[in-house]
Amino acid sequence: MELTRQYAIDLDHSDPLKFFKNRFSANDPDLIYVDGNSLGRLPLDSIARAEKIVKEQWGTNLIRSWGEDWYDAPIRIGDKIAHLIGASQGEVAVSDSTTINLYKLTMAALMMNAPRRKVITDDLNFPSDLYMLQGCNYFLGNRQNIHIVHSKDGISIPAEKIIEQIDDDTSLITLSQVVFKSGYKYDVELITKAAHEKGAFVLWDLSHSVGSTEIKLNEWNVDFAVGCTYKYLNGGPGSPAFLYVRDDLQESALPPVWGWWGDTNPFSFELRFRPANNIRRFLTGTPPVLSLATMEVGIDLTLEAGMPALVDKSKKLSDYMLFLVENRLKKHGFTVGSPTDPNTRGSHISLKHSEGYRINRSLIEDFNVIPDFREPDNLRMGLTPLYTSFTDVWECVDRIERVMSGKTYTKFPVDRLIVT
Repeated sequence: MELTRQYAIDLDHSDPLKFFKNRFSANDPDLIYVDGNSLGRLPLDSIARAEKIVKEQWGTNLIRSWGEDWYDAPIRIGDKIAHLIGASQGEVAVSDSTTINLYKLTMAALMMNAPRRKVITDDLNFPSDLYMLQGCNYFLGNRQNIHIVHSKDGISIPAEKIIEQIDDDTSLITLSQVVFKSGYKYDVELITKAAHEKGAFVLWDLSHSVGSTEIKLNEWNVDFAVGCTYKYLNGGPGSPAFLYVRDDLQESALPPVWGWWGDTNPFSFELRFRPANNIRRFLTGTPPVLSLATMEVGIDLTLEAGMPALVDKSKKLSDYMLFLVENRLKKHGFTVGSPTDPNTRGSHISLKHSEGYRINRSLIEDFNVIPDFREPDNLRMGLTPLYTSFTDVWECVDRIERVMSGKTYTKFPVDRLIVT
């Protein structure tokens, strides 16, 4: 690798995915956007899709559109996501938020594995996942023992450390495949196999991996999974999440929230709930059609690019950023808060610095770079393989170096804004 900007330009020239960048909205060509791990860019086709939904389907067809297109959307789009995560048709549904789907599947797993009382997670997990576990335990009478495995370095936890905690009382292991701060990626297959050997279920959060990381749920024999669609899948702010239930578990896993959309025949309007005998039973209320329509565009783009190409580019982008960090930013006090092995890393890089928050502010307000900040000292750089270029990576590192050389961050207060 080389440090010159021309080297990045040459990498872009040979990138087989380079043309996808032009299919996303980019009103400011000077903006370097490296926050796709929080909110993906707007696909241009989503604008036309939203207009069609509003003007034609809602505006003209009105309620007739439920029978023509809307009713099947949660399962139709779920089947598309299945291709991205190595699942089969009929194993994925789009519904609610990630946290609500975690709640549904956690409660289902705990009921199926009663009277076991141990739930294993880690301190690298997204806090909402832990809050959800605490809430489940509270409403189950605090009968579960939530065992949190702690990381020594705040970056990773060896899979063996998780596995050694699994015993005959373990009901569920729930972790993020790619953790949200450091980008560390677990060996899903290894942990899932170990859990099954002890009779425990596994529930994986794919929010920071779907669309950029290799996922093979069927091959790895995963029981349950959830994920969001507004990061690497570019579904839009607050777009609905998805859930996965392995086919052979669907008739025995009962959701804790019973809604009419999950009934075997919603439009019969029976007074007694009769759960559908497939993935539909995990649907609840009427789905948000506008959000479903626009998120489908981002998923279609991801399918068109293909996961092998996206995974390959993700690794190359992050390797290139780490090379630049090593040679240009370490002298300014940055350390790498992500694994250096691409096989144990997702598609975002965490850079640690004692002034990380103020550096983040200066990048956004002075240098037209949008990363994000996570406490206590993490600058996260999300590298979305669909639209992030190698030149974007070079520019990002170059502008960080300019912040440090000019000490422009010193004018910002240490007090945090509400959204970081």
